[in-house]
Amino acid sequence: MVNGAGVDHENIRDGAGIDTELALVYRDGNLVSGSLEALVQHMVPTEEYYPDRAYLFAFLLSARLFIKPHELLGEVCALCEHQQNLNGEGGKVDITELCPSATVLAQQLTHVELERLSYIGPEEFVQAFAKESPHLETSFKDMKKTRNLESYVQWFNRLSYFVATEVCKHAKKKQRVRVVEYWIETARECFNIGNFNSLMAIIAGLNMSPISRLKKTWSKIQSAKFSILEHQMDPSSNFSSYRSTLKAAMWRSAGATDERQRIVVPFFSLLVKDLYFLNEGCSNKLPNGHINFEKFWQLAKQVTEFIAWKQVACPFEKNPRVIAFLQASPVLTENTLALASFECEPPDNNPEKERYKALKSEMNAQ
Repeated sequence: MVNGAGVDHENIRDGAGIDTELALVYRDGNLVSGSLEALVQHMVPTEEYYPDRAYLFAFLLSARLFIKPHELLGEVCALCEHQQNLNGEGGKVDITELCPSATVLAQQLTHVELERLSYIGPEEFVQAFAKESPHLETSFKDMKKTRNLESYVQWFNRLSYFVATEVCKHAKKKQRVRVVEYWIETARECFNIGNFNSLMAIIAGLNMSPISRLKKTWSKIQSAKFSILEHQMDPSSNFSSYRSTLKAAMWRSAGATDERQRIVVPFFSLLVKDLYFLNEGCSNKLPNGHINFEKFWQLAKQVTEFIAWKQVACPFEKNPRVIAFLQASPVLTENTLALASFECEPPDNNPEKERYKALKSEMNAQ
C-alpha cells in the first residue's frame, strides 16, 4: 500500500510495519530510508540475500556521518558471527537442491568471480610485491593496499572448502556420489565458460585429503571427465596445458561477438605468481644502473590483459540466493572436515585411525 508520500509500506524489509527500528522503507523498488541498525544489518549476507554493490558503496560512502568506521566494522563482524550461528543448521541445505543445474551454478560462480575481479586495481599487483627500498618514500612503503587481491585469493580457498563441505555433510554414499558428480559437471561447465579460477578451486576441493580418501564413494563415480579436467589444470611443465587453454580462450574472447564468448577468468594464483616474477625483473636494475624497461613492457602487457578480463560484464541471469549461499554459507574447517570424512567412511589404516582418534579427543576437549 502506498501512502500520500508515495512510500510503499508493504515493501518494508524485516520490519513488516511492526518494528520500525528494523524497517527499511522502499519507494518504487528503491531504498529511501531506514534506521542505522537496519541499514547496517542490510550489509550482511544471508543464505537467501546478498547485498548489492551499489548499496554497499552508497552506505559506506556516507555512513561515517552516523557511525565511526571501526564501530561499523565491529557491528558487521558481530552480525556476521550471529548469522553464521543461525546457519548452524545450514548443513541441511544442499547446493544441488538450491541449484539443481550444474550449468546454472557455473554461471553463478562466474558472477562471483567477475565481481570480485572487478574490485582489484592494477596497482595492487605492484604494491603486493613492493620491496623495501631506501629509495622509496615512506608513504609508499606503507601504502600496500592489496585487500581486494587478498580477498580474492581467500575466495578461492573458501570455494575449495565449500566443495569439500558439500560432499562430506552427506552420511549416505549415494548422496555423496551425486554431489561429487554434480561438482565435476560444474567444473566442466566452468571450463566451457572460461572460468578457470572456479574450475581450479573445484578440482582443489575434490582433491583435498578428506574427499580423495573416500574410496567407496569414488568407486561409484565415472571419473573420466574429472581426469580430463585435472589434465587441463596439470601443474607439470609450469602448467603448460592450462597456459595453452588460456591462450585459446583469449583468442576466442578477442574475436567474440557474443558476450558469453568474451569471458576469461584466469587461475588467479598462477597469474599472481607470473606477475611476481615480472615485478622482480622490474625492480632489479641492469648492471649499468639502468631501469629494465623491457620488463616494464612485459608487466604492463599482462596487467592490461587482466584489466580487459575484469571489465567483461557477466551475461548470465543472476540468482541472488545461490550467490549468497556460495559466499555466506558455513564451511567446515580443516579438522572438522577431516572428522566428517572419517564419519562418512571409517579409517582403514593405522595412520588414519590415529588421526581420527586425535581429532575426536580434540573435539571432546573443546
